[in-house]
Amino acid sequence: MPGIDECLLEAMTLPGARGAAIVDWTSGLALGSVGESPNGDHEATAAETAEVARAAAEYRAFAPADATYSGTADGAGSGTDDGPDADAKGLPVEDLILTTRAGFHLLRFVETTFDSSVFLYLWLDRGTGNLALARMRLRDLSERLVLR
Repeated sequence: MPGIDECLLEAMTLPGARGAAIVDWTSGLALGSVGESPNGDHEATAAETAEVARAAAEYRAFAPADATYSGTADGAGSGTDDGPDADAKGLPVEDLILTTRAGFHLLRFVETTFDSSVFLYLWLDRGTGNLALARMRLRDLSERLVLR
């Protein structure tokens, strides 16, 4: 089971990978980062991507009240465990893909035993990256990641 450093190094083996990070979306802090950053600053990128992740995980347009996740960014329950999939715990959003003219930005939420406020971030070059492969690999990495 890979830890943070191993997970990031494995993400960077993907075709077209330019940079990767593991970010806590409640604080906006990078738990680890490797490679390049789109704006030249890994900490700023972590804070900016955390804003996007928070919006997706908390806004009802992306995470409706009947979603299976029973927590909020602060770890408090929302009391909406009566949906059709109430037995399936987890975040209502699996991943986010943002495309730009030059690249792809993937955010993959990581389910943890504590508050599930972490995501994997991967920046891919649009010309050489393989978006489908990256999504599959990030899903696999997020399931195997061990946070220490």
